Amino acid sequence: MRLAVSSSFLLYSRARVTNSVNKLWALLILSLCSGGVAGAQTQPAPAATETPFIVPARPTFSNPAEFQRPGVLQLESGYNANFHAFGVNNEQDTPIAVRFAVSSRVLVEADIDAVISQRALNQRVTGFGDCQFGVQFVLLHEHETSPGVALAYYIKAPTASDSKGLGTGRVDHNFIALVSKTFDKTTVDFNAIYLLAGRTSRNGHASSGQGAFAVSQGLTKRFGVQGEISGFSKNDEQPGAMVGLAVATYQVSERLVLDAGVRFGLTHDAPSSGFVAGMTVGISDLYRKKH
Repeated sequence: MRLAVSSSFLLYSRARVTNSVNKLWALLILSLCSGGVAGAQTQPAPAATETPFIVPARPTFSNPAEFQRPGVLQLESGYNANFHAFGVNNEQDTPIAVRFAVSSRVLVEADIDAVISQRALNQRVTGFGDCQFGVQFVLLHEHETSPGVALAYYIKAPTASDSKGLGTGRVDHNFIALVSKTFDKTTVDFNAIYLLAGRTSRNGHASSGQGAFAVSQGLTKRFGVQGEISGFSKNDEQPGAMVGLAVATYQVSERLVLDAGVRFGLTHDAPSSGFVAGMTVGISDLYRKKH
C-alpha cells in the first residue's frame, strides 16, 4: 500500500456508531475464522534470514515495518475506485509509488496520483493528483520473540488542483510508527499516524490521529489473502471515518506480485464500496555485484 494519505481518504464523514460497530465485529470475526489474511503487503517471513527481493506495501493503507532487500528499486502501480462517498458520486485514481531500500534500515519513497477523476452533481473533473515523499527508518529488526519496529515521515506536495476539488492545495506532514510481527504463517502490521494537515478554512495546520491494522497469511505458495481496518479522526473540515479492505494476492515470481480486492465503508458517509487492483514489481537490484 501506498502509505500516502490521498484526497480520496479524506472525503469520509462521521460514523454512525451502531452500523460501524456491527460491521467492525463482523470483519474481526471473519478474520479470526479464516486464520488471518493475505500475503500481499507483508509476505510470510522466509525460513532463511535472507530479505525478500520485494515486500509489497500496496494496496493497504498500512505499511510493513521492514521492506525489500537493500539496493532493490521497487515500483507499485494500481487503480482505485470508490463509490458513493461523501460529496462525491464516484472517484477513481491511479496511484504510483517508487520505493528504494538504501540499506536494511533506511527506505526512501515517492508517491503520486498520476490521474485522479471525480464525479459529483453530474459533473466530472479530472486532473493530476498530489505527490508525496517520505523516508522510513527501521529501529528494530524482527526476531522470533520481538516485532519489527520503524518510524517514518512523509510530506505531501499539493500538486492536485484545489480549484477543481481534487486536492486541498495545502502541505501535509505525516509522522508514522510501524510495527510488524509474524506468528507462524500469520503476519500482523499496525501503523499509528499523527497527521498535520494544512487547513483549508484558514492558515496553519490541523492535527489528527490515524491508524491501520492488517492481518495477512499465504494460502498457498503463490496465493494469499489480506484484511485491513483503518480509521481516521476529524481533521479541520474533514470528518473522521473507518474503512475495511479485503484483498487477494498472487505472487508470479520473486519480482512480481499482483493484487485485487474490495473496500467498504464502516461509517455513514464513507464510500459505500470500492475496488482496488494493482501490482508490485522489483525493477532492479542496484547493489548487485557485476561479474
